[in-house]
Amino acid sequence: MPPCGETERRILHLSGDFSAPAEFFVTLSVFAFLYSMFALVIYLVFHERYTQIRRVPIVDFCVTGVFTFLWLVAASAWGKGLTDVKLATHPSSILSSMPVCQLENASCSAGVTPFYGLANISVLFGFLNFFTWAANAWFVFKETAWSKQVASKEESAERGEAEDLQ
Repeated sequence: MPPCGETERRILHLSGDFSAPAEFFVTLSVFAFLYSMFALVIYLVFHERYTQIRRVPIVDFCVTGVFTFLWLVAASAWGKGLTDVKLATHPSSILSSMPVCQLENASCSAGVTPFYGLANISVLFGFLNFFTWAANAWFVFKETAWSKQVASKEESAERGEAEDLQ
C-alpha cells in the first residue's frame, strides 16, 4: 500500500488461500506424466507380457479411469481457483481493501488489470487432458478381457452358435 499523508507504506496480503487448487493441478500433472512414462515402457518393452497377463490391461484401464476423473476434478478446481484469484486481484477489490483509499480526501485509481492469458490456457489444457485421457480409456478398454468377451459373444451370435448358459 503506498504511503499517503501520515500513513506509512505497508504490504497488504490477499484474503484467502488460492494455492490448493493450483497445487492439486500441478501434482496431478506430475503423477500423470510419471504414469504415462511407466505405461509407455510397459507397452513398448513388455508388450507380449502385457497381452498375456489378463489382469494387467484391467489394472491399466482402472488407473486410466481414475486419472480421467482426477483430470476433470483438477481442471474444474483450478478453473474455480483462478476465478477466485481474478476476483481477489481485480483493481477495484484491491482499492477497496486499502484503508488509505477510504479517506474522504483520498484519490485512488487502479493501475492496469492483470493479464491472465497463460493462466486461462492452463485451465484449457487441463480440460484437454481430461478429454485425452477419456479417449485413451476407450483404447485401453479395448485391450481388456472385458472387451474381448463382449466381442466373442457377438461373433458367436452372428454365426448362429448357441450361448453357454453356464
